Amino acid sequence: MAGMTFAQWGNDLYTGRRSYPIVQRRKRWFTIVGLLAIASILVLGIKGLTLGIDFRGGSEFTVSGVSTTDQDPAVEAVQEVLPGEEPRVAVVGGSAVRVQTEQVTGDDETALVDALAGAYDVEPSAVSTSFVGPTWGAGVSTRALWGTVVFVVAAALFMAVYFRAWRMSVAAIVAMLSDLLISAGVYALIGWEVTPSTVIGFLTILGFSLYDKMVVFDKVRENTADLLTQSRSTYEERANLAVNQTLVRSINTSVVALLPVAGILFVGALWLGAGTLRDLSLSLFVGIAVGAASSIFLATPLDVALRAREPKIAAHTRSVLAARAELAAEGGHEAELAASATGSAQLIPGSHQGQGAQPRRRRGN
Repeated sequence: MAGMTFAQWGNDLYTGRRSYPIVQRRKRWFTIVGLLAIASILVLGIKGLTLGIDFRGGSEFTVSGVSTTDQDPAVEAVQEVLPGEEPRVAVVGGSAVRVQTEQVTGDDETALVDALAGAYDVEPSAVSTSFVGPTWGAGVSTRALWGTVVFVVAAALFMAVYFRAWRMSVAAIVAMLSDLLISAGVYALIGWEVTPSTVIGFLTILGFSLYDKMVVFDKVRENTADLLTQSRSTYEERANLAVNQTLVRSINTSVVALLPVAGILFVGALWLGAGTLRDLSLSLFVGIAVGAASSIFLATPLDVALRAREPKIAAHTRSVLAARAELAAEGGHEAELAASATGSAQLIPGSHQGQGAQPRRRRGN
């Protein structure tokens, strides 16, 4: 790409003058995604998600106006009152410390307030308390699970109706679920608490992922509308052309979405401490990045893997490759194209030039 502008690169991808064999290397992408999914499952199984107090219930103490945000005094104060307790301590802003424990009531609660106030040299009135019951936590968890299930089912039905192809729907849902699994694995690995804001972030990235995949699949459908009426290219090649044509759009959309989220994430993590902004931005940042990658490297290659098993698609592919082999044996201008059938399988410069050669959407009557 030396000396080539981003716009020229994008134009070459759209017209077919330049192309990357993304779909043709689908086994490589499937292997990578599979390894990431297995790693995420292992992390979730061994380390697990760190559920916030809204999900597990318990007591929360916030010490405001502290001169130091060191977490050790809070841990020592809690264990002095409640031996054996392992509190979750986090910094909130630059002058507050949040301490979460199991349910604490009565004299223990009063003693813990006094201990935290003494540990950070503040008045007991500077220590605020709140309590989340286990019933509330179970209700929040159930609603979060149902929200995810309803979204996935609705998305699957919508895509099946919109594209009139259940294989595209399956490919999109598998890719979305892999996005969710890998994002959850990263979240578990980092160890930040899962809060309602995190769940909102996960649902948001599912929406972003679905939108990105619909754009790519819509181009696949456009390119393959007249597939069986021609003998110049296969379904795999037309689908790969669609991925290349939408590659610049996917990159632009992802970068535009990631930049502000990255700003919120780093500001929230480094300056503002734990809180809603940090919880939400981490899930968004990881999910958007993973979703954009799966739209390119997983969704369409998986659709091609499923469609290639259809008898009519398989028969068409065999006929196209047989015709190329015959042309290659005879020699001539199409020999180079035929020779590439088992490689990148892309339409090459000299055989595919300009917009006139592009598949076009059929117009209704």
